[in-house]
Amino acid sequence: MLALETERCVACRPGSPEITEQETANLLPQITDWSIIVDYNGRRKLERQFTFRNFIKPMEFANLIVEVSEQQRHHPRITVEWGRLTVSWSTYAIGGLHRNDFIMASKTDSLFDGFQ
Repeated sequence: MLALETERCVACRPGSPEITEQETANLLPQITDWSIIVDYNGRRKLERQFTFRNFIKPMEFANLIVEVSEQQRHHPRITVEWGRLTVSWSTYAIGGLHRNDFIMASKTDSLFDGFQ
């Protein structure tokens, strides 16, 4: 099985199917620090919170995520606070989770591992 962080995101069009429960069950163990959250619209997303000791580091880490997001053409929701950065991945075009979200969560984990 190919490691998620080595995969590339594929274009996802409106009407594409959301990832199945079985696919979710297979992929989630590869991104163990992430949680599936259901937002106020009932849409599923992946979310993880990263902690830091100041305000500068989460901003620097956010910029690394932005670079990879632009390369992959798949963008997260990022919330930066003092000592904390929260990343949420979902696919707006389908209103839920796609394999791309798991790929990007894994890439985010790899960035964080190298950032520490």
